[in-house]
Amino acid sequence: MRAKDIGAYIVYKQSLVPATRTTTGNGTGVDRQGFLSCKAVLDLGAASGTAATLDAKIQDSADNTTFADLAGATLAQVGGTSDNSVTVKDLDLSGAKRYLRAVATIAGTTPSFDCSVAFVLGGADVVPAAD
Repeated sequence: MRAKDIGAYIVYKQSLVPATRTTTGNGTGVDRQGFLSCKAVLDLGAASGTAATLDAKIQDSADNTTFADLAGATLAQVGGTSDNSVTVKDLDLSGAKRYLRAVATIAGTTPSFDCSVAFVLGGADVVPAAD
């Protein structure tokens, strides 16, 4: 019997691609069908601004069009003086819909955040096909 590749059981999918953000934005919807667990990863690089804040949260959707906040899925609030940190949040998918996306709400005077949010999906109930 041949060992299975770990990539068959764990998938990394980007929602908010790495970028410098100065305004609020929504990430791309990620299909989590077939996976039983999820970690959301907020990766923050350089940050600046006066009273600048970034609030990251996760939303879900049944149709990848209409999204609503996923209960208990707030990642973190970071300020304009924070930089080079990673926040990881275990998401409770028991009541979650099929699609997930990250939302970054940015406020303050001349805010700027180098950031991204990705999902690490695991515990596949069926081994997924390779992308």
